[in-house]
Amino acid sequence: MLSQINDLEQKTGEADFWNDKDEAEKTFQKLNALKDSYFPWQKLIKDIDDISDLIEMYSSEDDEALTAELDEQIMKLDEEYKPLKLKTLLDGKFDKNDMFLSIHAGAGGTEACDWANMLLRMYLRWCERHGFKSEILDILEDEGGIKSATVKVSGPYAFGYLKGEAGVHRLVRISPFDANKRRHTSFTSVYASPLIDDDIEIELKPEDYRLDTYRAGGAGGQHVNKTDSAVRITHYATGIVVQCQNERSQFMNKEVAFKMLRSRLYEYYQKKREEEHQKNAIAKKDIAWGSQIRSYVFQPYTLVKDHRTNVEIGNINAVMDGAIDPFIEAYLNWAKEEA
Repeated sequence: MLSQINDLEQKTGEADFWNDKDEAEKTFQKLNALKDSYFPWQKLIKDIDDISDLIEMYSSEDDEALTAELDEQIMKLDEEYKPLKLKTLLDGKFDKNDMFLSIHAGAGGTEACDWANMLLRMYLRWCERHGFKSEILDILEDEGGIKSATVKVSGPYAFGYLKGEAGVHRLVRISPFDANKRRHTSFTSVYASPLIDDDIEIELKPEDYRLDTYRAGGAGGQHVNKTDSAVRITHYATGIVVQCQNERSQFMNKEVAFKMLRSRLYEYYQKKREEEHQKNAIAKKDIAWGSQIRSYVFQPYTLVKDHRTNVEIGNINAVMDGAIDPFIEAYLNWAKEEA
């Protein structure tokens, strides 16, 4: 791997390297991914060797302060090891890619729209915590929250980390919108799809889809969009609909929308292939695309439970503030075992 890193670094120094900007950016992405996979492990190995030498050197001494210091260093190494180990599970074809996360409120009116908005905030907070760039490409607001939203998440292994969030999320709580204070159950679906490189061929013919333009929503006043710059694409065969209104021009919105559609189509056909493969399996997996994956209970007790991995967290406020890492880690381990 080190020889690959050296070769790519040498390539970036060539005089004509930036002649092809797209290819240059891909090279940098590959170089950074290799560095991210190599150097942290090398540092961890060196630190483990160093502390092993210290333990051997002072093994005969009965010094409680020294023992406590060594224990603290070992705990720090363990904390460094955990995220590196987690990355070894991110070996899918597109796990390193940026991704699109789409949220759609289910039936239930205002309550469901509020739940969709809560999930959107949860994912935006997770991105903020981990240094991922999040960009809302399209959002359809409702009086009590949102009916739908699509977020582009950019950063190393964005799709790998968040792919397990795809599915139906169930909320149980006493609704703040119910004057009788009754307990309500709401559902929101989440779709996760990788940003597909242009060299991955997803064929799209003009007769396969309908492209509509419309006026993007705004806050009013000078921010109201006076041209039909927003773009919606409907794919006939699958019924998949994507839309983008966040970019500055119709051309840019169209470009992003087609990337979103190719991404969703790749995931759609990938799942179709998996379903076809499972028809002859001895036992079908419990969790399928679009099924309920997690429950968030606010009353009569507080609990978030993932129904695939059985991981439970009682601090629901922390989860809604983006602390979903235990669910992500457990899902990646579960998916590896199920593969």
